[in-house]
Amino acid sequence: MFAFKALFVAAAIASANALTSSLQQITANFGSNPTNVKMYLYKPTALANPTPLIVAMHYCTGTAQAYFSGTNLAQLADQHGFMVIYPNAPTSGGCWDVASTATLTHNGGGDSLGIANVVRYFISNMGVDASRVFATGTSSGAMMTNVLMGAYPDIFAAGSLYSGVPYGCFAGSSAWNSQCATGQLIKTAQQWGDQVRSGYPGYTGARPKVQFWHGTVDTTLYPQNFWEEIKQWTNVFGVSQTPSSNVSGDPQQGYSRASFGSNVQGILAQGVGHTVPEHETDTLNWFGLSSLAPGGTPKPTTTGPTTTAPATTAPTTTSPSTGGTAAHWGQCGGIGWTGPTVCASPYTCQASNAYYSQCL
Repeated sequence: MFAFKALFVAAAIASANALTSSLQQITANFGSNPTNVKMYLYKPTALANPTPLIVAMHYCTGTAQAYFSGTNLAQLADQHGFMVIYPNAPTSGGCWDVASTATLTHNGGGDSLGIANVVRYFISNMGVDASRVFATGTSSGAMMTNVLMGAYPDIFAAGSLYSGVPYGCFAGSSAWNSQCATGQLIKTAQQWGDQVRSGYPGYTGARPKVQFWHGTVDTTLYPQNFWEEIKQWTNVFGVSQTPSSNVSGDPQQGYSRASFGSNVQGILAQGVGHTVPEHETDTLNWFGLSSLAPGGTPKPTTTGPTTTAPATTAPTTTSPSTGGTAAHWGQCGGIGWTGPTVCASPYTCQASNAYYSQCL
C-alpha cells in the first residue's frame, strides 16, 4: 500500500511538472470575501477565446494544492484552453461552509460569496466567457458546488458533483449534520426544490444543469443523498423523477447513468464508497467543453458517454451475490436489483425508496 501511494504521488508530481503553467495565488482585490477564502489559479499558456472557467473545490481536510495535483483538470486545461480556479477553504478542517444562511443566500456572505466574486472579477477583467462558467468538487467540495448552483444560478452554467448532498441539506448546522450525512433527511421534491429557489429569491433566469455522482456503499454521505439530489433538481427543472434514459456500464462497468431530461443527470457507482473517483473528461463533456481548443479552434469531439439510450424506469444497480447476504451498509433491494436481498446478522434490509434498500 505504501509503495502504491508513493507511486501515485510521484506520478502526480511528474504530471504537474509537465504542465504548461503553474498554480498561482490570486492576489488581486476581487471584491468582498468575508471568510477570506484563498484563491489559486491555473492559467494555461494557450487559452481558448473567449475563455471558459471551471471552479474546482476540494474535499474536507484537502487544500487547493491537493486538488490541483490530485485531479487532471489542469492537464485538460492545457488541452482545451480553459482556466481553473482552485479555492482553499478557510476552516481549520478544510471543510466548506455549506450550512450558514449567509453562504446559502445570493450575495449573503459566507464562503460562497468570495467564490462568486472572484468569478465576477475574472469575467470583468480576465476575458472569461460569462456564459461558460462551471463548478465541480468532491465531498465537501461537491456540497459547495451545489450551494453555488442554488445561490448563484446567474453565474454558473453547470455543475458536476462527486459524492455530495442536496442544496441546503446541512442548513442550520454548526459544522456536521449527521441526519443529512446518514441519509435520514428526507423531503418531498417540492420541499427540496423550494429550498434551492430560496437561495436567490425572485430569480427567474436560467438554472445551471447539474450532474451527480455517488457510490452505493458510501458510509460518509449515504447514497440516499443521491436520490434526494435527484428529487431536488428534477423539481427545480420541472421534469419527471423517472429517467428519460438510463445506460448501464456508463462510463465504466458497474456504473449506471440516468438522465432526467437534458439538465439533470445521476451516475450511480455500484460498490463504490466515499468518494467516487473524479471522471474529469466526463465532467468536461457535461460542461460542453470536449471540443474546445486553445485559440477557439474546434477540435474533433472525443467519444463521450452515451446518454440517449431508450428510457427505463430507474438506474440499473445490478450486482452479483456475495455469499447470499449483503454486508452492513450494502444494497439489499430496489427496482432492478439482482444481488443479495438478505442482510448479514444482525442487520435488516431497510428501503430508502423504490430503487434502493440498504442493510442497516
